[in-house]
Amino acid sequence: MMNVIKREGAIVPFDRTRIEVAVTKAFLDVENRKGEEPGRRIKEIASAITDDVIAALDRHPDRTPHIEDIQDQVELALMRAGEHKVARAYVLYRERRAAERPKPQDLLDPGLAIHIKDANGKVMPLDGEMLIRRINLACENLEGVEPSRVRELTVKSCYEGMSISDLDQTLVMSARSLIERDPNYAFVAGRLLLDNLYTETTSRLIEPGKRPSRLEMASLYRNAFMQYIREGVRLELIDPVLADYNVSALADAIQPERDLKLDYLGLQTLADRYLIHHDGVRIELPQMLFMRVAMGLAINEADREAKAVEFYDLLSSLDFMSSTPTLFNAGTLRPQLSSCYLTTVPDDLDGIFAAVKDNALLSKFAGGLGNDWTRVRGLGAHIKGTNGKSQGVVPFLKVANDTAVAVNQGGKRKGAVCAYLETWHVDIEEFLELRKNTGDERRRTHDMNTANWIPDLFMKRVAEEGEWTLFSPNEVPDLHDLVGTAFEARYTEYEAKAARGEIKVFRKVKAVDLWRKMLSMLFETGHPWIAFKDPCNLRSPQQHVGVVHSSNLCTEITLNTSDDEIAVCNLGSVNLAQHVTEQGLDTAKLARTIKTAMRMLDNVIDYNYYSVPQARRANLRHRPVGLGLMGFQDALYKLRLPYASEAAVEFADRSMEAVSYYAIEASTELAAERGAYKTFDGSLWSRGVLPIDSLNLLEETRGQYIQVDKSSTLDWDGLRERVKAQGMRNSNTMAIAPTATISNICGVSQSIEPIYQNLYVKSNLSGEFTVVNRYLVADLKQRDLWDEVMVNDLKYYDGSVANIDRVPGDLKALYATAFEVDPRWLVEAASRRQKWIDQAQSLNLYMAEPSGKKLDNLYKLAWVRGLKTTYYLRSLGATHMEKAATRSAPAAAEEAPKVCSILDPECEACQ
Repeated sequence: MMNVIKREGAIVPFDRTRIEVAVTKAFLDVENRKGEEPGRRIKEIASAITDDVIAALDRHPDRTPHIEDIQDQVELALMRAGEHKVARAYVLYRERRAAERPKPQDLLDPGLAIHIKDANGKVMPLDGEMLIRRINLACENLEGVEPSRVRELTVKSCYEGMSISDLDQTLVMSARSLIERDPNYAFVAGRLLLDNLYTETTSRLIEPGKRPSRLEMASLYRNAFMQYIREGVRLELIDPVLADYNVSALADAIQPERDLKLDYLGLQTLADRYLIHHDGVRIELPQMLFMRVAMGLAINEADREAKAVEFYDLLSSLDFMSSTPTLFNAGTLRPQLSSCYLTTVPDDLDGIFAAVKDNALLSKFAGGLGNDWTRVRGLGAHIKGTNGKSQGVVPFLKVANDTAVAVNQGGKRKGAVCAYLETWHVDIEEFLELRKNTGDERRRTHDMNTANWIPDLFMKRVAEEGEWTLFSPNEVPDLHDLVGTAFEARYTEYEAKAARGEIKVFRKVKAVDLWRKMLSMLFETGHPWIAFKDPCNLRSPQQHVGVVHSSNLCTEITLNTSDDEIAVCNLGSVNLAQHVTEQGLDTAKLARTIKTAMRMLDNVIDYNYYSVPQARRANLRHRPVGLGLMGFQDALYKLRLPYASEAAVEFADRSMEAVSYYAIEASTELAAERGAYKTFDGSLWSRGVLPIDSLNLLEETRGQYIQVDKSSTLDWDGLRERVKAQGMRNSNTMAIAPTATISNICGVSQSIEPIYQNLYVKSNLSGEFTVVNRYLVADLKQRDLWDEVMVNDLKYYDGSVANIDRVPGDLKALYATAFEVDPRWLVEAASRRQKWIDQAQSLNLYMAEPSGKKLDNLYKLAWVRGLKTTYYLRSLGATHMEKAATRSAPAAAEEAPKVCSILDPECEACQ
């Protein structure tokens, strides 16, 4: 590092003594020794701190640091060294110096006057007054933000001859850099970005070179929307049917002010990945997107304008959000709106490569894939056609992996597939190692997810420390379709045949050893995920017409698959945070939201584009949908409930009961209006067996190996009778997806996740974004604890408040992060939800310090508590653990649920 950028923009040589002097003064200030000669200890610490700062800055050798960057690193180095009092003194010193420093009063001052270039290259003076108005308007009615800060940062980054587009971006980046100071700066940055989008999209409607104000946009939005429909049809970007609507009436229904609901992360995500563009120029704005989606979903409605407005109101309010494929493609020429596709791969060459082709076609139009590979014969099995021996399933998985890389969901996001293999397959041990970074690369699949499809019999053998036999499926073909007691009986028959020498390819292992290897690979590589075959099937409403052979890419879908049917699921999520108040769940609003959301999801099925015929056949016969939720953590904050508490588990139960009740009610009302789905007769629904009732079927098969709370509060008897009498429009109604991107759009926490950190930098395809927990900031402000020192403490402790002395204990419990919440709480809450859900949930598990025993107990607990599937296991890296070792355990974590697995031999309660 040779140079430094000073505040006024001059570039000067770097001088390390300046850092040493500043740090020394801070130490002397803390020790009340101002003006004295520093001792040897202080000099050594100052030198070490300076070395730390230089090392941090040298990580970016291509960038000349600004003086503020260096001072930021000094603060962090002091905190890393444990010198918190000195760090606070240094922060206060910087604030005093900043207050003394003259501020730019007006961008039109002679010393600051610069020229910019417009889109046509014309040079003009920067209109400082206009810039000030833009910043002030962006900060309007937002508490905790200071327009002067945004303005000052913008001025620092301006330079002579910069383009107007660079100036626009500089404004946004200046506001974005302040998000860590106050979450409301995310809305400031969002509004400034919105200004840029307005100019880009509406430039053809106003005088060239002019920028519409937000007040002008109220009228411009209406005209822009009508022109957008005409232009989108002409450019073959949207379906011509949309032009047949009463577009003028729909334009009147648009509410431009709802753009202000979007913060920077949500708006940037929409701008980068969702808004329709032509030749790099966006022709769509957020409210236009929501109306386009609403129009697409209402195409087959009798009163489609009225329904389009109803759907638009739900989406634009952010009370509910359709899944990403629906947002991408509704109202376009290729409306592939479904999120998930599940296939089963046959055991012949034509069928295997046909399945790979289906993967490519489904992935091309933004579908996530789950493939069941259990039928493909194992390594060493006989090939009748060639009289040779099979290479097993792994080489074909490598082909599927590379196909997902090549066909990347229409160029909008990475191709994604998950392979499932049942635990008795002879290739299971190689399957477990597919994601390892060592070994033969030809037998590795680094870009594909994997999941274990585990029958209950295997878990019983693990509990009983018995043996487990591995088979090649060509010799035991019916195991693939058998579940429960039928599977157990047939499996033991095959074991007896193997013992008699009547089966050629088999291998015996200790069940516990294989289980340990599963958990070891899960910890080492994050895969394969753990999913349970029997609860997925025994509780399936559709067990009368098929078998669930796998879940999907994110482990929340549990639908039948066969050679004739590729299962499809259409997803959307309720924003739970917007359906709670401090008094509790707003059930009346929730019922209204779900009624409209279920209609939207059902409409997807008829309107959807199907790239393969098996998917169309399955979807039209069974009509499954997956209504989920997001913002669960936000809802807990509003209710003041720590995630790690019995009250939060109870809320998970009651809120999911309400979602389940209203989703089933909405589907049976749709059946009364539109008719039941074709395979309704014979389903669990037709027999009055609702999801909560299907727990009995699992208990009958499992025996002692299940412990699930069965409490309920709503009128389920009346609903059962209505379902039997009226039918169901949808074979499946609920599934909780990860909601990674749509929760960003809505500005809430993902799905059912605990908060990852209270302050962190999030990375996705749209870039890096600072995320601050606005609920925590509001509480700290209320107690006069939110300041620069708190911001830096949060940075140092990776977004955790557990070890910050100033934070009261009740806030430490409420704002405990994912790795500070005992994962058993996550399992308990998931168990309470699972009893109400006819499909499954994407459940990530967080463990700060994994061990074999902890993993063993956790996943056995998940099985005993009746979970159908689990998703990622997440653990902390070594650098995080070093810091975490200094933390005191949060109070909530110390009150972990007094539950355990009945499979734990060391547990007194179990004994």
